[in-house]
Amino acid sequence: MRAILECKSLNKKYANLVALNNVNLTIERGKIIGLLGPNGSGKTTLIKLINGLLVPTSGEILIDGKKPGPETKRIVSYLPERTYLPEWMKITDAISFFEDFYSDFDRAKCMDMLKRLNLDPGRRLKNLSKGTKEKVQLILVMSRQADLYCLDEPIGGVDPAARDYILNTIISNYSENASVIISTHLISDIEKVLDEFIFIKDGNISVHAAVDDVRLREGKSIDTLFREVFRC
Repeated sequence: MRAILECKSLNKKYANLVALNNVNLTIERGKIIGLLGPNGSGKTTLIKLINGLLVPTSGEILIDGKKPGPETKRIVSYLPERTYLPEWMKITDAISFFEDFYSDFDRAKCMDMLKRLNLDPGRRLKNLSKGTKEKVQLILVMSRQADLYCLDEPIGGVDPAARDYILNTIISNYSENASVIISTHLISDIEKVLDEFIFIKDGNISVHAAVDDVRLREGKSIDTLFREVFRC
């Protein structure tokens, strides 16, 4: 089966800043991958390139063998770091927006997740807490039948109890043929759900490995290894 994501000698520069430097990366289907690195390491740039929001300076990025564009937007579901839905919307408005925009959106799955969270679909976003808005947006993103989910800081603004709910939502709502990329600083919170991890710093990928291999070989958690590699 073809890899869901391939980066070949991928570079991205902004004026004098090198955001990504000769990145070579392959992500297979059926994986949950942690994209881990300090601030300014290139995580969000890579996610935006995957979603076609940025264009590479050089090199190539392929989603299921295709360059980012209208066709790949149909198979990639993206959760940005910041909430982007208008405050005036009710949750039902946001659901209708996703349903109209994405043919793979599963309304029944979305309503079921909202029900389990005891969220009234008739509530307006402006009346929700920041953490609840983030949960709603994640539910919308995970209600798509996508091949690749790109989640930029999905648990950054919520309390520990809500993090467990969000992680359970992620692992319960993607198919065996899809993969999930999670960019976060909260490594200890997510490493229990990861199959693989990527360490990135100054636009360079230093490690891409299976979580279980590192635990067996190093006898360390990914959080501990991260702190050693990046001297946190």
